[in-house]
This record gives sequence, structure tokens and C-alpha cells, in this order.
Amino acid sequence: MKCSHSARTDVGRHREHNEDDYGVGEGDQAAELGHVFVVCDGMGGHEAGEIASHMAVEHIITAFYGLRDDERAVALSLAFESANAAIFNEGTRTSISMGTTGVAAALRNDTCIIANVGDSRAYLIRDNDIRQISRDHSLVNEQIAAGMITVADADKMYYRHVITRALGHQPDVVVDLFSFPVQPNDRILLATDGLINHVNDAELVSIIGQSSGSDAVERLIDTANERGGSDNITALIVSVDAVDNAVTSAVPLARLAITATEFAAEQTSGTYSTASMRLLLAPQLSWQGAGLSVALLAFLGSIILLGMLGWWPFHN
Repeated sequence: MKCSHSARTDVGRHREHNEDDYGVGEGDQAAELGHVFVVCDGMGGHEAGEIASHMAVEHIITAFYGLRDDERAVALSLAFESANAAIFNEGTRTSISMGTTGVAAALRNDTCIIANVGDSRAYLIRDNDIRQISRDHSLVNEQIAAGMITVADADKMYYRHVITRALGHQPDVVVDLFSFPVQPNDRILLATDGLINHVNDAELVSIIGQSSGSDAVERLIDTANERGGSDNITALIVSVDAVDNAVTSAVPLARLAITATEFAAEQTSGTYSTASMRLLLAPQLSWQGAGLSVALLAFLGSIILLGMLGWWPFHN
């Protein structure tokens, strides 16, 4: 596997500090165990967010290479677990609310493994087509999955930025994993929502497809800033230059087979830190958790309807 990358992070137009961070695993360990790329978007305000995102990047890369098992998907998942525990313990120790999203790509032989927690995204760009690989762990995405709202509705929701998973929020975390074969000339984009909120999929394809890696990163961030730069902005582009077992014919994105799994280490406790509990407006939700959201909102809706009809059950 041969690949190259370009990356940049920017504070944006409305933030005083940059709570995004990114990192890359390089050298002999990358050649042996896989190339790993990480992007994180910290939360908790100045210092707390910066600490959380930096800790996540460092722990994910260090732990990924510290685990030498051939199952690199497991190694990447455990690396996320390591980062989660470190951030959770730091937030508990200091009583400071902190957490971070995390998205990573690990490439080895002819395979790419994506891991994500939160709403930072991973995309695959191939032959002027694009596909989001990661799944947003956000309240609106859970509602879309449950059929409560449409994708068009999601952009209008005032709570569209509320996430349902984060590294450091709880002592344990569920990590989404996606695995798929890559081929030469594929490009993988890892990005925080500061970019995604301002640049749509068609524009991502156009900019990345028409520019070299470094130029594409510059253009992506400049475009986001020109359109308001409402948040910190990070873009990391990985270009697949060669793979060990190249396929004889290209596979269109529409036919690409992606293996998706959830990884959760054995639960160590049922406790939450008071500090990190303040980070999110909802607990971590699995797909099953979306059903709970449906039931709760249906109950609230029925109460409101009864009140409108004059049948308010909670009166003196």
C-alpha cells in the first residue's frame, strides 16, 4: 500500500480558538501495521476542547501501533477505547467538561478501515463520485433513521448539531467500523463539521477531483471560510497511490461492498462523570435507542394535542 496525504486545520471566522486537531501515523510502523489518519473536533470550550481533541489524536495513533495484532480493525477500535478512557478520566479528575468527536482511516494492503464516534465524517471519492462512509452520531440522524424527519428537515432543526456519541463522554464508548477495498486513485476525506456545514457533496467531488491534495485542502477551507467559517475547519485528504492486490477492473461506488459493524469493549461501569454529562443533551443512542426517541416524542405530542383539545390532564 502506498498513499500520500494533505491536511490543514483552520480556526474559521467566528471562533477565537481552534479545538480541532488531526494526526498521521508515519514511518516503519505505518509500512508494517498500516497507515492511520485521525481527525477530531473537541468540545468543552477553550482549553478543554483543545485538550480533548489532542489527547484523542495522540492516544489513537499510539494505541493503534501499540497493538500488533493482524486484526487492524480491532486495533483501531481499541485505540478509540483507549482515547475515550483517557479523556473521560481527565474530565473526571479535573471536573472540566470535555469531549471530542473522532474519525480515523487505517489503510493496509488493499483495505481501508474507517472508525468514527460523533459527527466528523469520512468520505470516499472515486471516479467523480462520492460516498459518505461514516455515520453521523447526531440526534437528527437518529430521527432520520427512525423515520421521524427527512434529510431536508434536518438542516432546519435548531438541535442539528447535538451529537449522541463522543469520546470522553462516558467511561465506555461504542465505535462504528466500516471496511472496504480501495483501488489506486481513490481519495478519502476526513473532515469536521466546520467544513461539511458549508461545502456540499458535489462541491467536495469537484474541488478534490480537480486539484492536487494540498491545493484541494486549501480550496476546501477557503470555500468554507468564504461562506461564513462558522466553526473550526479541518480537512485531511488521503490519496491511494498503489495497493498490494489491485483489482483488474474498477468498482463503481454504487456497487462497492462496505462491511459495517459496531465495536464496544466490555462495559466497565455504569457511572458517568458530572463534567462530561453536561456535554450532550442526549445519552449515547444505538439504532435501538432511536425507538426510545420515537416513543418519547409520540408521548409528548399526544400530551400537547390533548391540551389543544382542552383535555389537559395536568391541571389543578
